[in-house]
Amino acid sequence: MTITQQKNGFSVKAHQGDAKTLLAFDLTEAMARNLAGFTIQYQAPGMAPVYLQNELQFPDPSKHAQDQTLPPNSSINAPLHKFRWLHVPGSVQLSAKPIYGAYVYTVTPRYFDKAGLLLPIDPGLSVAVTIPVGPFVKGSIELGFTRGFVQSQAFVHHFGPNPLFRPKGKDLIFDTTATAGKNSAGQSYTFADEYAWAGFTAREKILTLLNGVLNDASLRLDVFAYDLSETDIMSAFLTLATQGRIRIILDNAALHHSATTPKAEDQFEKSFRKVVRTPAAILRGKFGRYAHDKVMIVSNDAGPVKVLTGSTNFSITGLYVNSNHVLVFNDPQVAAAYRQVFDDSWADGVSMKFNGTSEAGQVASFSAGTTPRTEITFSPHPPTFAAQNLKAMADRITKEGEQEDGSVIFAVMAVASGQGPVLPALEQLHAQQNVFSYGISDSPGGIYLYTPRKKTGVLVTGKPVQARLPPPFDQVPGIGLGHQIHHKYVVCGFNGNDPVVYCGSSNLALGGEEENGDNLIAIHDADVATAFAIDGLGLVDHFDFLDRCAAQGKTAPGTGQSSSKPQQAIAARWFLSTNDRWTVPYFDSNDLHCVDRQLFR
Repeated sequence: MTITQQKNGFSVKAHQGDAKTLLAFDLTEAMARNLAGFTIQYQAPGMAPVYLQNELQFPDPSKHAQDQTLPPNSSINAPLHKFRWLHVPGSVQLSAKPIYGAYVYTVTPRYFDKAGLLLPIDPGLSVAVTIPVGPFVKGSIELGFTRGFVQSQAFVHHFGPNPLFRPKGKDLIFDTTATAGKNSAGQSYTFADEYAWAGFTAREKILTLLNGVLNDASLRLDVFAYDLSETDIMSAFLTLATQGRIRIILDNAALHHSATTPKAEDQFEKSFRKVVRTPAAILRGKFGRYAHDKVMIVSNDAGPVKVLTGSTNFSITGLYVNSNHVLVFNDPQVAAAYRQVFDDSWADGVSMKFNGTSEAGQVASFSAGTTPRTEITFSPHPPTFAAQNLKAMADRITKEGEQEDGSVIFAVMAVASGQGPVLPALEQLHAQQNVFSYGISDSPGGIYLYTPRKKTGVLVTGKPVQARLPPPFDQVPGIGLGHQIHHKYVVCGFNGNDPVVYCGSSNLALGGEEENGDNLIAIHDADVATAFAIDGLGLVDHFDFLDRCAAQGKTAPGTGQSSSKPQQAIAARWFLSTNDRWTVPYFDSNDLHCVDRQLFR
């Protein structure tokens, strides 16, 4: 859903995401003269209006128009220098659940006088827009995203710089309500607190589905699992095993299986076989290389009723460290397609025999009822079909570069690796600089950004070595050699006439499409594409910000002072400018900041 309101040449557009809102503002170049920024106020259902805050303030707030009842860094006193802003309710909370419902966002352009002093707010310039905020649901589709911000100020504020994601020891199942640690303020938090914040709506979707099956004896569950180490998920699986209501295909590639040093998946299999009614209810396999799907299929006596899929592994890393997504299709036809793939894989012993089935060599299309036009392919494919499938996706990416208003927004685990046409198409598209290309990828060597600033991408500091940030920012934890960006999605044509998002578990390379058990999904729907695009924008903006700060702060002393971030910013002499030069790139047709403003307005 996208809502636009305008008045006297100033417009505000609210794009609905998954439990978040992207706000975009626009005005004429003439109206940007002496523009000091934007003041943003939001009102949640049943709550008083609140102003968003800026980390920065003016060098001497007393010289500027100020609301003395609010801090100098409130956006009414320190307007934001951005033409778009992502609001995530509850991001500063720890255990309190965010308030969902209809939000009213009121945005006001602010101005300097001739002396460069902020003028009082003029309510006559304000534009208000109302939009629903909550977990994404449209028709038969639900979306969920992990928060994916271990390397963030919010994470450090809640959980400290050295978080513990599971108790020390080798217990597979443990009490998640146990204390996990203390934050910098000395406040204790549990593993459940940590998981709820980091797992965000993806965790909610998974647990809601599992609890629905647990509480209804008429339902059964079929599972494809690659990584498997999340305690609450494994506990649910074991309970269903005691009741004879679950079958699991679990990967047994070297990452997940060892006869000498049992992996988490091996330990789970042992526990599962001890309690399961039917020993044949678990099957280990890897197709040609990996059983890489992450799928839960819910069925009753009449047949399949819903399916959960996506990029999220059912593991602690997958849910609480990686950036990932899940989709739930409450569509029996879609669920039946996944169930057929499961049955075929089970019958063939999770082997390469699958690429000889009809499901492996065709596109499954859906558009009935409340399911938007959706195409799904299931691998491992025959080589010819795998090549054709990826080429069709690469052609759509390339087509965006040929359009005046084309756009591609992506989060893909490893742009720099793999064979096939998709990943080179993304790199080439960005290098051309004739299309809005905004993306992020992850490999063991680091996180790469593809933004309007650089044609060849930017290597973000902070992975695998911890970044060194200047005041007012807390240091963020490094995440070793693991992946931060585990998504595999590409959004083409955001805000255009034919938007599409490609998503799922496929790594978008020929090797995986020919040898892995995967599913690649294309959804042709503006609202679904928007939700994925908003997630991608948040990731790119966050890591771009981290990279800029780290670059400026490599020789800065460590932080950890007890003073507030605004006070630390003052000490570091980080202040808001008192002129309108920050607006110039947004109106320069040769600068992609201008394309950014025009795309989201």
